[in-house]
Amino acid sequence: MALSLTGTRISLVALPWFVLVTTGSATRTGLVVFCEMAPYVLVKAFTGPVVDRAGPRAVSWTTDLASATAAALVPLLHLLHLLTFPLLLALVAVIGAARGPGDLAKEVMVPEAADRAAVPLERATGLSGVVERLASTIGPAAGGALVALVGPLTGLFVNAVCLVSGSAVVALVLPRGMGRAAAEAPPGRNSGAEAEPGYWKRFGEGFTFLRGEPLLLTVIVMVGITNLLDAAIGSVLIPVWVRESGSGPAAIGLMGSAMGAAAVGGSLIAATVAHRLRRRTVVLAGFLLAGAPRFLVLAADAPLGAVLAVFAVSGFGAGFINPVLGAVLFERVPRRMLGRVNALGDSLAWAGIPLGGLLAGAAVAAAGLTPVLLTCGIAYFLTTNLAGLRREWREMDRTGDGAAGTGDGVDRTGDGADRTGDGAAGTGDGAAGTGDGAAGTGDGAAGTDAGKPVT
Repeated sequence: MALSLTGTRISLVALPWFVLVTTGSATRTGLVVFCEMAPYVLVKAFTGPVVDRAGPRAVSWTTDLASATAAALVPLLHLLHLLTFPLLLALVAVIGAARGPGDLAKEVMVPEAADRAAVPLERATGLSGVVERLASTIGPAAGGALVALVGPLTGLFVNAVCLVSGSAVVALVLPRGMGRAAAEAPPGRNSGAEAEPGYWKRFGEGFTFLRGEPLLLTVIVMVGITNLLDAAIGSVLIPVWVRESGSGPAAIGLMGSAMGAAAVGGSLIAATVAHRLRRRTVVLAGFLLAGAPRFLVLAADAPLGAVLAVFAVSGFGAGFINPVLGAVLFERVPRRMLGRVNALGDSLAWAGIPLGGLLAGAAVAAAGLTPVLLTCGIAYFLTTNLAGLRREWREMDRTGDGAAGTGDGVDRTGDGADRTGDGAAGTGDGAAGTGDGAAGTGDGAAGTDAGKPVT
């Protein structure tokens, strides 16, 4: 996970800068991000049943190889003077289409890793968040340094090497038997005589489960909006601000690294104490720090030092979000359905990411950078706070016997039966996003891998 995520973070600096300096167009930069993220979201939505059936390990290493191949072709074709803009769009679309299933597969293996290590889910998702945040620290710094010293093409080559290396680790180094497909029939059901369900039945079960989760759906809508805004700032608004302020491409890496380093600290604390805290309070406080301040400090045209300080505070808050949302998801969703439910939740929460860069590029061209930054900051603040006031968010803190469903396989889809039980209607909420975590929030980089894109 660490290698592939680091390569992706390097690319998040190198690719937008490559497009911006070769075309001079913020709109084209946003279009490239759209062509990567739209296939990412679409393909990821429909590959959940495949991950559940084939097993996350096989899906992870094969898709990383496919993504690495397309990533390596971008600088190679440019050096050969064969890279046209339409061909670039096609290659980044392949990268996005391969990354979606690969990221999903890595997320699905987290609860299995927690079982093997006998640790609480919050600790496992927190440590997973630490890996993500370390990648968000090292990747942008390396990407910014590579772009400043030797140009963006080298950064794209390094991304391909990281993806190949990550593929090899998953395929050859993980413990034997890890990442295999879970048994389709939940425990206690006599389904031995039934035919194994097909793709569309699996997909429908995931959709039915997700549709019956009011808290989960509310969180997905909220994170979908924040991910759109994160994509806008990571792929277009920051590069344009850096160019207009004269800070140079290395500043992009510094901003990402400041946020990522602080997020590592936040994730480490979350891994240690999050299971003892009120989840709703942690999530809302995290979003309050991670969201609007980044947009507002750029809109104020503050010195780079002040910008880095604000991004560090935002990163610290962001470090708490994914561990909590991820733990809730894994508690609520039956293990055999993690792939399909997580895929649908992630894709819905990430649906705005392809539009983030595209809309930001067009808005900056039409209205200028500062008004767009102010509008995005206000929208981020209102979205996260208004969502947190909804009644169903109170159930985020419900754990134990009263919670609806568990990750050990309480099956709430069944054969069309009403979803009842000792607890209230299921409330899982961690599928939103991630970014690279179970909850698709990010650090401001497109693809929230930001986490996710990316808060």
